[in-house]
Amino acid sequence: MRPTTIKQSFTSLSVLALALLTGAAQAADSKGPCGVPGLERCPQPFDKVLPAPKDMLTWDQATRVVGFRNTYRMYHGDVFSNHGAKPYPLTEASKKLNDVSYRIDGKSYKLADYLKNQSVTGLLVLKDGKIAYEYYGQGNTQQTLWTSRSVAKSVVSVLVGVAVKEGKIKSLDDKISAYVPELKGTEWQDVTLQQLMQHTSGVQWDENYAAKDSDFSHMTQCEARPNPYDCVLQLVRSVKRKPGVKPGEVWSYNTGGAWLVGRVLENATGMTIAKYLESRIWSRYPMQQDGVWHALVPGKVDMGGHGFNATLRDWGRFGQFVLSGGQLPGGEKLLPDDWISRSTHWTTAKGSVTAAAPNGQYGYQWWYNAPAPDADSEPKQTANSDKTFWALGIFGQTIAINQAEGLVVVQWSTWKHAETPSSLYDEQAVFVNAVSQALER
Repeated sequence: MRPTTIKQSFTSLSVLALALLTGAAQAADSKGPCGVPGLERCPQPFDKVLPAPKDMLTWDQATRVVGFRNTYRMYHGDVFSNHGAKPYPLTEASKKLNDVSYRIDGKSYKLADYLKNQSVTGLLVLKDGKIAYEYYGQGNTQQTLWTSRSVAKSVVSVLVGVAVKEGKIKSLDDKISAYVPELKGTEWQDVTLQQLMQHTSGVQWDENYAAKDSDFSHMTQCEARPNPYDCVLQLVRSVKRKPGVKPGEVWSYNTGGAWLVGRVLENATGMTIAKYLESRIWSRYPMQQDGVWHALVPGKVDMGGHGFNATLRDWGRFGQFVLSGGQLPGGEKLLPDDWISRSTHWTTAKGSVTAAAPNGQYGYQWWYNAPAPDADSEPKQTANSDKTFWALGIFGQTIAINQAEGLVVVQWSTWKHAETPSSLYDEQAVFVNAVSQALER
């Protein structure tokens, strides 16, 4: 090759390299300083090395800490902003939760034991809207955006209530295929929105978090791909109905169905979950910091089954909003008057009623959570513990709300396994009862 040709080749390669670098820089800039378009205030800590999203279900606990506080930038995300509003104040309670005592399986525990047993990375206790206890572990701070896992299902449930109040959703008896035409001709087409929210669709869905070939595991893999929406839609559309089971007859927890609740909400309102949350609650309650919702198609489709990322105090503020029955600080009610009671009227469909939940364990994507009746625990119940309702997410994420006691308890955790041992749920219920007793008015 002649020297002039070599020189020209080097010049061409330099131009190409510069173009690639410029394109990469522009792509990085398009995501903004925090890795999400539109998120200007970077959460702290801002970890440099992130784990692979496709391995989320098998991360070890140390990795999960980093993964859960950076989930907001590991996928596409839609920001829900407070628009710079002054946050709803969370003042310090005059009566603080200095310690708490409880007993499980004949052993006595204190607050420090609970934090260790539950691998707690954040804990907030609000009593009558005031902070009775606040804790951050593993380097988390007040600026950390922690991922919700299935706690997001309860957030979506509340937004459905807002849409019902506004008349954007006519009735929970509507068939979901009327809002999501892609479901026509599938096993979902005759399922009502109420059945979908109560997870009584009768459609088969394997939620096993420990099985590599479960539907949930496949969904996790879909979410880690470059074009997650088509993959998730194909997965959810392809599932079959349990033989002989009609909608409404059998309860079976179903994240695929929960994603469809989000799709119903988005199509009914003409907004993403993030934008509807922002415009109705986040900027009006208002919250402390912008959050991020996991998006399958940015600006168009969010993940209704999980994907809410926000600060600990803003999780608490959301819980306080729900505790108030959906009332803004100025007095405006965003939810129907009976929405919370309807949401926590537990389905008695087959599978929902258990020894620990004799009246059913699931409502409109809220849980009833109580210690197993044969658990040697104390306090197993309080005067109002049956009125506590729960938003629950795998690996220990929790918002527990008791309107009668003015109590909201928020927990972030990194359990070793997604849902086992089940005694961890028993401990959560016993602990909240103990907190309730310790903070009695």
